[in-house]
Amino acid sequence: MSSMPLRHARRPQRNRIARRIVGAFAVMLALLIFLTGSVAADPQTRVGKLRIDGAITPVMATYVGRGIDRAADRGDHAVIIEMDTPGGLSSAMDDIVSDILNSPIPVIVWVAPDGARAASAGVYITYAAHVAAMSPATNIGSATPVQIGNDGQASETPTAMDRKIVNDAVAKIRSLAELRGRNGDWAEDAVRDAANVRASEADKLGVIDFIAATQDDLLQQADGMTVAVAGQQVTLTTADAQVETIDMSFFERLLQVLTDPNIAYILLSLGSLAIIFEIANPGGIGPGAIGVILLLGGFYGLGTINSNWAGLALMILAFVLFALDVFLTTHGVLTISGVGAFLFGSLLLSNTRNPDVLNVSRSVIFAMTAMVALFFVFVVSAVIRIRKKPAVTGTNAMVGTLGVARTNLRPTGMVFIFGELWQARSEIPVEAGESVRVIAIDGLELHVAPAELESGSTPPVSPSPHPSG
Repeated sequence: MSSMPLRHARRPQRNRIARRIVGAFAVMLALLIFLTGSVAADPQTRVGKLRIDGAITPVMATYVGRGIDRAADRGDHAVIIEMDTPGGLSSAMDDIVSDILNSPIPVIVWVAPDGARAASAGVYITYAAHVAAMSPATNIGSATPVQIGNDGQASETPTAMDRKIVNDAVAKIRSLAELRGRNGDWAEDAVRDAANVRASEADKLGVIDFIAATQDDLLQQADGMTVAVAGQQVTLTTADAQVETIDMSFFERLLQVLTDPNIAYILLSLGSLAIIFEIANPGGIGPGAIGVILLLGGFYGLGTINSNWAGLALMILAFVLFALDVFLTTHGVLTISGVGAFLFGSLLLSNTRNPDVLNVSRSVIFAMTAMVALFFVFVVSAVIRIRKKPAVTGTNAMVGTLGVARTNLRPTGMVFIFGELWQARSEIPVEAGESVRVIAIDGLELHVAPAELESGSTPPVSPSPHPSG
């Protein structure tokens, strides 16, 4: 009779344990399903996106190279270059073409939006791409190299050098056409005869791979294409890929503005005027320094000097200005100009396409600029404070100095100061041996007043209190 209640008591306990086990398994299963669903919901591919909007310049080439490297480093499946350009410098074009050819991930060049064009250097960049596409209302062509003469105008009569340049350009674009399987004959016409076609004609002629009206359309049509990347065949999986834009940095946008011919022309004009003003009014230094900075910016904008030489010249100019401000009375104008030149030059040096040669962090540049600025501000401030002090020479230098009463001053007597005995007068009685301070000088007589020596100071050396004779 006593065992029945015990068995009945154990059953609810076993049921509770079983329910807990089942509940734990249910929670684990729900968590597993949630995590599996989250992983499945994540996009399988990500594509980077760059924008070429304007002239092909060294700044643009640096931006494209940096963007491709960043997309590859973060594991993007491909990178899109949305392009609208009238052309630009051949050296910058060569850098972009090289970056595309050596890219570790596929590069898709898309001439867009509607109304855009891929002229001159843009043709080479399009031909270099692993995948080339155009928006419907766009055009491509006019890739004839243009030589600018000393007068700033294009040469009308072809010379032997012009023919060499054209032949070199034809060979270059034909090699790109052969590499990507595109129309080499039309590419040669674009170089020799400035041929230009609309997107629909470019598609028919085999200049591009397809026409894409939108970015989603571009990704859908590129999906499944097989391209050669770094010697290996890669199949694109871009359908419904996540696209993340890699924008220009603030400094790259600033430099791109400087490369505008109008801005460069203004900088050269203002720099020349500033230097002429300095020559007409010598001694100011400030206008001359600003003029040199403006001229260097203008020469860089026109491509006359590259970023490395411009940056080095600006940094050298900065230290010259710092040194001059120490010796010249400019009230810090040269230091301010020097700080600007130092910062601008450092940023130009860091904006290099070869990170193995120079890869200075922007934070290091700003920190170093701040340290240099603070140092020279301190030095110049100290120099200015010294210049503002009144000139004190001869006996005037004695005012404010300490001495020792040689005799009692009632009110006149002798004091010892600067290693000499002087006739002194004090309105307050002073005993021999007490410290006095010079408050004024009247001819050869000092006016003094009692003074307590500062704690820790050494009293002036006094001669024997009983002079002979």
